[in-house]
Parts: sequence; structure tokens; C-alpha cells
Amino acid sequence: MTLTIVETRAITGGVDTHAGTHVAAALDPIGGLLGVAEFPATPAGYARLLSWLGGFGTVCLVGIEGTGSYGAGLARHIAAAGVRVVEVDRADRQDRRRAGKSDPLDAVSAARAAQSGRAAGAPKGRDGQVEAIRALMVTKRSARSVRTQTTGQARALIVTGPGDLRARFTGHTPADLVAELASLRPRPGSMVRYHTLLSLRELGRRAQFLDGQLARLDEVIVPLVAARAPGLLALYGVGPDTAAMLLVAAGDHPGRLRSEAAWAHLCATAPLSASSGKVTRYRPQPRRRPAGQPRPLPDRDHPAQLPPTDPRLRRPAQQRRPVEEGNHPLPQAVRRPRGLPPPAPPGWLTPPTLPGAAWPSIRLPHPCWPANDSPAVPGLPGLLTVTS
Repeated sequence: MTLTIVETRAITGGVDTHAGTHVAAALDPIGGLLGVAEFPATPAGYARLLSWLGGFGTVCLVGIEGTGSYGAGLARHIAAAGVRVVEVDRADRQDRRRAGKSDPLDAVSAARAAQSGRAAGAPKGRDGQVEAIRALMVTKRSARSVRTQTTGQARALIVTGPGDLRARFTGHTPADLVAELASLRPRPGSMVRYHTLLSLRELGRRAQFLDGQLARLDEVIVPLVAARAPGLLALYGVGPDTAAMLLVAAGDHPGRLRSEAAWAHLCATAPLSASSGKVTRYRPQPRRRPAGQPRPLPDRDHPAQLPPTDPRLRRPAQQRRPVEEGNHPLPQAVRRPRGLPPPAPPGWLTPPTLPGAAWPSIRLPHPCWPANDSPAVPGLPGLLTVTS
């Protein structure tokens, strides 16, 4: 009897993505460089890239830079082929300092980060309801920003315009101001006054158009958010916009968030150890974000994120717990304004019978906290999944 032994090499790929081209690198099972090649950023180029990697052996893992921007299409193509894809945030800084910076070097660095496990995060996935919500929220965010800018420009023109206009429009609410400006019917007369009224009328009509656009977007966004995560909207103080931000931050596949600690790290609210010698302390997580990723979520303990009826907004600044009860004296240890109470124990949720029960105002568990500090309770990652 003849025994045939077939050796299959597990290949790890790395890709440095750009708008027009992608540069790929292939590593053997022990980290040896097999080759580097460049491919166009098109569906045909994606197929050629995967075929090129498969020419060295069985492709088992691919690390891609920018899976939320230039590498989104490539990540979808490779994942559809059954190959595991991990997201690589950026090239190793030490490698850049030693060897320089180039597209082939970045591709090799991405492959080594994936093979070593330094980059192990799964891409968000852009093939479901959350991706649709993200696209709508991009338009809504820009419309809301321009709407605010338009109102500010109108008020600035009123302040610097003729005195009768300033007296006429001062003290109006934004809605009343927009309605009155849009209904203006300027008549020729003083050059400055006439053209100022023309500008104010156009700004008012622009604001009305944006108001209608925002209303139309809400008609689409709210049903999508309610269908994707109805439990999230049931939380106290969480409306459609906040729920949409949470969903977009988690992505279409929230299962990639292994724990509440991973969710806290993603939202830039996880405490990082900054201890040295006899000093034990923690510092807030830096609020940097890679290219193509959404803006970090705001502090859930910040007054701007609390409902107006929340009793903590009326808590005097002097009523703070002393240091021995857990309130850290160093300002860099917490990201919370003065006057708000310290967070509850990690993972603890207020009983649902109390006012403000489901308001997620606590810091989420982190690996630096012992696992037995709090009971296991469902957190926000569980609320981001589809409920039947």
C-alpha cells in the first residue's frame, strides 16, 4: 500500500488599501515573506488578489487595513469566499521607524499583525440594516450641521444689518425665525437693506428645506432602528439618534464584541492602567480613531447625554463621595464632570422598578477589574442584536 502525504501550507495575507489600488503581501506559516503584489481596487482586482494568495497555498487569514473605508469591498469579497478577515488599524510604528514607510511595507506589516494575533478584531460587516442606518445617518448629520450653520449665519446678518431688522428679528426662537425669514418679500429701496433681506429670505428657505429633509430621513431611520434593536430604544434616555449611533458603532455583527469590556474599549470609555511603583491609578482611554471609523461615542455620564429629568443633574457639586469611598482624587482617573455621582459597581444595573432604571450611566467592565466584582447581567452588546 502506498501512502501519499499532501502538505498544505497555511498562508496569511496582508493588504494595504487605497482608493485606486490595493497592495497585498503573503506570508508562510512561519512568517517568511512569499511575495508582494499590487492589484486594482475593483471586483476583478479582488478576485485576482485572492487567486494570487491562493497560489502559495491555502489562505486561512487575511489582515486588511481600512475595512471601514477603502478596504470595505475587499473585506466583503474575501469574507464571502470563506476566508477569515481581521481588521488592522495601522502599521507598527517601530517597523516604520526602522524600515521606513511604503505600501509594500505596510502590507507586510498588516500580514504580520494578523499572523501574530496583534490584530484580531473582526470587521464590522457592511451588509445589513446597520449599514443602511449608517448611510442615512451620514446624510442626516450633514443636514443637521448645515441647518445649524444656516441659522447662525442668519442671526449674524441680523446683528450686522440695519437697525430696524435687528429690532424686528431679535428674540425669536429658531423655528419662528426661520418661518418669518422664509416669508419675507423684500422691496427695492436701500441697497444694503434690500439685499440683506434677500439673503435672509434665502437662508430661511434653505433652513426650511433642511427641516423637511431631516423629517424625511427620520421617517426612514426610526423604523429601521426599531426593527434592528427594539430593546435599545426601551432604555431610559435613549432615542432614535442615540440608538443609531450605538448600532453604527457596533456594526452589523455585534457578536464580534466578545464582552462589555470590548464594547467599552470601542466606545473609548474603558479605563487604562497607568500605575507605577506604589501608585495605582487609571487614566481614560485616548479618543483617537482610525480612518474610516465613526466618531467615538460621547460620555454616557456627561450632562449633555442625560435626560433633562435625570435627578443627577440637580446634584450639588459639593455632594461628592470622599476618596475613601471610591472617588479617585486625580482628575485624569475619570472622565466625568464634577457634580455627578461616581459610577455604580461594574456591570451593576438599577432594578427596573426604580425611576431611570435602564439608563446606562455606568462604566462597563474592563479586564483590569476582577470578574467577580459584579453579577453577570446583560449589557448593551446584547441589546444591539435582533430580537424576534
